[in-house]
Amino acid sequence: MRVAVVFKDRCQPKRCHLECISFCPPQRTGTEVIWISQETGKAEISEETCIACGICVRKCPFDAIRIIGLPEELKEDLVHQYGKNAFRLFRLPVPKKGSVIGLLGPNGIGKTTAVGILSGETAPNLGHYRRKKPHWEEVLDYFKGTELHDYLEKISTGRLKAAIKPQYVDRLNKVYSGQARGLLQKIDTGGRLDSLMEPLGLASFLDRDIAQLSGGELQRVAIAATMLKDADVYFFDEPSSYLDIYQRLQVAKVIQGLAKEKYVVVVEHDLAVLDFLAETVYLMYGSEGAYGIIAEPRPVRTAINVYLGGYMKEENMRFRDREIRFESRPPRGDWKAETLVTFDELTKRYENFELTVRPGKLRKGEVVGVVGPNATGKTTFVKMLAGEETPTTGTVQGKWQVSYKPQYLESAYEGTVRELFMNAIGKKAESGYFDTEILEPLKVKGMLERDVSTLSGGELQRVAIALCLGRDADIYLIDEPSAYLDSNQRMEAAKTIRRIMEREARTGLIVDHDVYFIDMVSDSIMVFSGDPGRTGVGEGPFPMREGMNRFLRMVGITFRRDADTNRPRINKLDSRLDREQKSTGEYYYAIEEAANAS
Repeated sequence: MRVAVVFKDRCQPKRCHLECISFCPPQRTGTEVIWISQETGKAEISEETCIACGICVRKCPFDAIRIIGLPEELKEDLVHQYGKNAFRLFRLPVPKKGSVIGLLGPNGIGKTTAVGILSGETAPNLGHYRRKKPHWEEVLDYFKGTELHDYLEKISTGRLKAAIKPQYVDRLNKVYSGQARGLLQKIDTGGRLDSLMEPLGLASFLDRDIAQLSGGELQRVAIAATMLKDADVYFFDEPSSYLDIYQRLQVAKVIQGLAKEKYVVVVEHDLAVLDFLAETVYLMYGSEGAYGIIAEPRPVRTAINVYLGGYMKEENMRFRDREIRFESRPPRGDWKAETLVTFDELTKRYENFELTVRPGKLRKGEVVGVVGPNATGKTTFVKMLAGEETPTTGTVQGKWQVSYKPQYLESAYEGTVRELFMNAIGKKAESGYFDTEILEPLKVKGMLERDVSTLSGGELQRVAIALCLGRDADIYLIDEPSAYLDSNQRMEAAKTIRRIMEREARTGLIVDHDVYFIDMVSDSIMVFSGDPGRTGVGEGPFPMREGMNRFLRMVGITFRRDADTNRPRINKLDSRLDREQKSTGEYYYAIEEAANAS
């Protein structure tokens, strides 16, 4: 089965020489394969006459075409197609009452489409995309005799009500104005708001205007608003975004409590949180923006290990070139690298917040992970090193050049990604090193001819990381690089950052809340604590294990490492291993692992 996909948002016939048409072999012999639609003004491809030579894919300057061969038997599993040469989804997950069902896969692979169908917002067309009205009778007949039939019948007839927590919570202030309390009280017809106040930490900002809330506060408002709706099925799309690790686990516990009585489906890219939260996970694979396939359900541990391995044995499908493995690195006690930056005790005072950073130093070639609760001064410290903020007291000593990727990104640049790189880093943007070591692993090459203003959040994040790493600098300050990235992109970004730091002997300071990301990228750890929004204290850098032990002791959780992949896994609270590790002070390694690391 041949699938031809044209990304309409990328296809720009007026800005190219119609290479897709002029270089197509059948087209040159008189067989019509590719044409420009009079209706849309974009390229369209005949899947029947296309010979899958791939020339149009390689020649398109805007990376707007995909030609993909799929197994013929998948035709029977086609659930939804958006249009000619458009995205198609194969198979669906099955919600189950009493347990949290997880969806894990790359961005642009159909998770949102699956949620739309399961919530009743979208009626699956089974590939009949030309129909203007959905035919639920045909859909129910198609799923007859399967687990999904009864569920879809109830959704289609309104006997099951759904509530969805959207992915992009930062848009909440565009659809609602006023205090957060007013929004939640309006939704709370069952009088359940008080029960969510403490576990979601709502009390400190409920009386503030929605427009004044941070990303983490907006996320918790959105989660509360979703839970307060009177529904039978609840969907949570990336509930951990913007939250620190403590908040992520608190949210996970609340969602688990909800799942005891309701259907709950969660889309989550933080693998540690997904491991803690879900019981069963459906892996999704395919090609971004082109097609998505939902695999058979697996227990959460097995699903994440298969995802990291990149190969599904039952389906005989490899969906990643190489497996992702984690290294249990012992402390680098013999590390005698030259000091790059030294800082004595620093303070920064604002009207309602004060940060204190204990004395420390950063060494050449060292990658420092920065962890701690939201609103305790991590970004403020980074800005002091970047020269964007001046300490109230104390000094930062040393001579260094900085490359800084801020936490919040804007796509205000007018021009293409290639032009952005050329203006920012000059001839280096055209070097083989920048191409193979940065653009290729971050999957940025296909965006070079696209306008920066058209990029999604995840695409903009990858461009920002590439731009930061592409600059010549002594120290790279990278604030929340995992935001908007899917699990695979996070792992690739972490490996890319670490590889560049090691090869160039550069210093990196990485602020992030994803424990997997911090584990992969860091040599040492700075720990921030305090009263969020009022006071913050930064300490370190500490050796990796010591720093993570300090941080996790503060959060009150312990980690062990998976026997097969070496990835960090959260221990169940008050389990035997959790109690043993806490009693010995080893919060980050299991006891035998700590002994080996020492």
